[in-house]
Amino acid sequence: MEFHETVPIALFICMTLGITYIVRLMIQARLRIKMLQVCTAETVESFMQADARRDRLAALRWGILTALEAVAFGIIQVVGWTVINAGVVAVLLGAFGLGSLLFTVFGRRLS
Repeated sequence: MEFHETVPIALFICMTLGITYIVRLMIQARLRIKMLQVCTAETVESFMQADARRDRLAALRWGILTALEAVAFGIIQVVGWTVINAGVVAVLLGAFGLGSLLFTVFGRRLS
């Protein structure tokens, strides 16, 4: 694949993700407006707390996964692998799996 072919593909992917994110934000805003009109104060408060908790756990998950992927890339660099082979893929997937397991443990403790 030539470089001049990858630019339109990357642009399409970025625009699709951007439009999807904007639509998601608009739907969430409309849902919250409807919820404020119909629900009681206690229900709205519980929804807001659940959203805040979900955001904190999402940040925890991506923080753990990113840190362990960085460790995996460091291991790959120290070992001296320069081409993608089964060992490189195993280290990266193992770090991702370990990060997911650690998130499960920490997420349950924070619940």
